[in-house]
Amino acid sequence: MDLIFHEKQEGCLCAQHCLNALLQGSYFTAVDLATLGQQMDEQERERMAENGVDSEEYRNFLQQPSGNMDDSGYFSVQVIASALNVWNLELVPYNSTEPRALTAQNAPHEMQAYICNYHDHWFTIRRLGRQWFNLNSMLTGPQLISDTYLSIYLAQLQHEGYSIFVVFGNFPDCQAHEMLLLQPAVQVSQPQMVKINKQQGYRLGSGSDDPDLERALRLSMGQGSHNESNQSGSKSDEEEDSDLQRALQESVMESSGMIPTLSSQKVIQDQLSRGNEDEDLQQALQLSLQQENISTESDLKKAIEMSMECIDSDTIAGTSNSNLEEIRRRRLKYLEKSQPKNAS
Repeated sequence: MDLIFHEKQEGCLCAQHCLNALLQGSYFTAVDLATLGQQMDEQERERMAENGVDSEEYRNFLQQPSGNMDDSGYFSVQVIASALNVWNLELVPYNSTEPRALTAQNAPHEMQAYICNYHDHWFTIRRLGRQWFNLNSMLTGPQLISDTYLSIYLAQLQHEGYSIFVVFGNFPDCQAHEMLLLQPAVQVSQPQMVKINKQQGYRLGSGSDDPDLERALRLSMGQGSHNESNQSGSKSDEEEDSDLQRALQESVMESSGMIPTLSSQKVIQDQLSRGNEDEDLQQALQLSLQQENISTESDLKKAIEMSMECIDSDTIAGTSNSNLEEIRRRRLKYLEKSQPKNAS
């Protein structure tokens, strides 16, 4: 893991960190990206001037700020793509119908790298050796992700609003890739979120001014939003992020051979408890049916007795009281003897 190149977040330079993590080296600086942004601004100005420098459209264009960069360190996807063209690398939208994108959708683990963007925050997911790593600059270090849950991770990022691009081409040689082919990495401990000083003017959501972006950043780091959900009381968000969190934990266990964590054991216990609840419910239903049958048999017996009493009173009105009681006693005795047979 120490051989993997990873830059921690500095100011608003996530685009620089993203590119260097992708290429696995200090290939670009903020000055380099700013130069590319200025070149693209100039190219756009020249195209607009073709319609006349005195046109209202051209004057409005000059008054607008650059769409490729700003003073905070933001760079557009066009600048990212232009920087990758230097290395003959190409970006293709993950959710497009381009044939290579469809291949990535069907088999995400067979690709080489992904670049993800949300609210101007950029980060890289790359395969090194035969393993996948989340190289988000908002993490204190690389995060290992297994092939099994890579597709789940990408799907969840899309659900949260991330734009995902597949990177195609031949990457520069790097020592980490060669070493990880020989000796796969083991995640000893999970990386933590980098703390950014709000006074730095970090426009990419390091503060709490943009809760949606903060949640998405935590999601991109596999942390979910358990604490946020507890505060807001949003059960659906908690369930969605906890599913991803469990998937990422299982991903780490699968890749490193770790034993199940307490959270994964709790999930298993919850499933077992649901099964026990179902068995208890079946037993309760069976008891209620048995009680209903017993009650029905008792009511039937009483009804027969009452009907016989009514018949007796009508048909043997002239019989003495002693003879009447004898007849009733014999009939009740007969019913008691015949009742087990009917029940069986």
